[in-house]
Amino acid sequence: MTAPKVLISDKMDPKAAAIFKERGIDVDVITGKTKDELIAMIGAYDGLAIRSATKVTADVLAAATNLKVVGRAGIGVDNVDIPEASKKGVVVMNTPFGNSITTAEHAIAMMFALARQIPEANALTQAGKWPKNDFMGVELTSKTLGLIGCGNIGSIVAERALGLRMKVVAFDPFLTPERAIELGVEKADLDTLLAKADFITLHTPLTDQTRNILSKENLAKTKQGVRIINCARGGLIDEAALKDALDSGHVAGAALDVFQTEPPAADHPLFGTPNFICTPHLGASTDEAQVNVAIQVAEQLSDYLLTGGITNALNVPSLSAEEAPKLRPYMSLAEKLGSLVGQLAHDNLTTISVEVEGAAAELNLKPITAAVLTGLMRRYSDSVNMVNAPHLARERGLDVREVRHDREGDYHTLVRVTVATEAGDRSVAGTLFGNNEPRLVEMFGIKVEADLDGDMLYIVNEDAPGFIGRIGSTLGDAGLNIGTFHLGRRAAGGEAVLLLSLDSAMPEPLLWQVCQLPGVKMVKGLKF
Repeated sequence: MTAPKVLISDKMDPKAAAIFKERGIDVDVITGKTKDELIAMIGAYDGLAIRSATKVTADVLAAATNLKVVGRAGIGVDNVDIPEASKKGVVVMNTPFGNSITTAEHAIAMMFALARQIPEANALTQAGKWPKNDFMGVELTSKTLGLIGCGNIGSIVAERALGLRMKVVAFDPFLTPERAIELGVEKADLDTLLAKADFITLHTPLTDQTRNILSKENLAKTKQGVRIINCARGGLIDEAALKDALDSGHVAGAALDVFQTEPPAADHPLFGTPNFICTPHLGASTDEAQVNVAIQVAEQLSDYLLTGGITNALNVPSLSAEEAPKLRPYMSLAEKLGSLVGQLAHDNLTTISVEVEGAAAELNLKPITAAVLTGLMRRYSDSVNMVNAPHLARERGLDVREVRHDREGDYHTLVRVTVATEAGDRSVAGTLFGNNEPRLVEMFGIKVEADLDGDMLYIVNEDAPGFIGRIGSTLGDAGLNIGTFHLGRRAAGGEAVLLLSLDSAMPEPLLWQVCQLPGVKMVKGLKF
């Protein structure tokens, strides 16, 4: 088996390349290339490890014919076209925890610098002055800190602020009341935070919803004398409005580590503004953080390329290297069930439901659902995988539902896939034999036990004497060998289903011939 090949295209701690080599992955470290140079070479690689310099655009992804995963050593992925990567079936990962502490500490440092006007005092003192009476700072103790974003980094800032005896108010749509209590913060809406906070720090990604979250209108809602710190992403603050608010004195101070355009122009309006301090995007710039993110991105890419483990992915459900071996048989079963309903449901699909019970109900359901969609979406594309299958499903307006059942059924573990069509619901169910072998156990309400493998023939017929013999003779006369034979029926003399595994695909003329046999209602050739 050929070893996977990874390109490190940005400057990164050497430990990243060392980890790839230790795990048997071929790695090239080639940095500083232009977009065209990257396009010319990217087709040879299975993985791409980057920082912020490399731009993974649609053009790059189009040329990356073998690319399976992009890993960003750091948290921000503004330089990766994630929607296009998803369409191409490329996993995009980041390392959100490697620089969390250092970024949080930088925000706290900026808050201290603002509170005590340290940069200005330092500059004047070193210029030979002694401006002791010119700087009257404020204490942090008992002040209210407003967190816009209380995820990984924001929660660390909250912990540090509470240690400084500050009060913390947090606005984050994803912050649950239980998590707020656990952190010791007050969960609030944005307007409440703006009205209460003496200091505001931002810790949210830049999205359409968060762009200019501190707009001119929202800055006007803040408390007189507020101080603002942004070590997250440029574009979260309207910089022109911030300049006006500083000039008017409504905002007492601002500290930015990030700008809307980086690097900012030398004549940026904020430069030289009193009570404004800035740093050149240093949030993650510590020795420890750079080593951590390099190690993490190398380990994550290696896990995915070697074992299928998915960690910190932004466009596919996470699947740890420890989970992967346990979930792999379930995902194989789920993909086969999705493929089965995809091949048999001819009508437009509106809803798909993935239900699990027994042992399956205790597992991470997201990868199982993604595997179902992978099988199902093969009716539309032969290049579908777990990454782009959910994207294809959304494009087609498919409503995807997940259901867990605590009940105990006839099987130790069960996965059921149901699709809603214009003709009604179609449901199939499967289990694992020996906790490893996928097996179909129910099909459209009829009990049937069958492997789903290779070329198969699906027949719906009237249950009548002699039918099995006629099928066997028809296929035998055509020189087509039957591997396995699986039969199920609703009741004696009623509707029956027949699943045959074949040694080769069923020719179209033979399908038509089988359709003409007495009692046959439907015939379909299947492939797994």
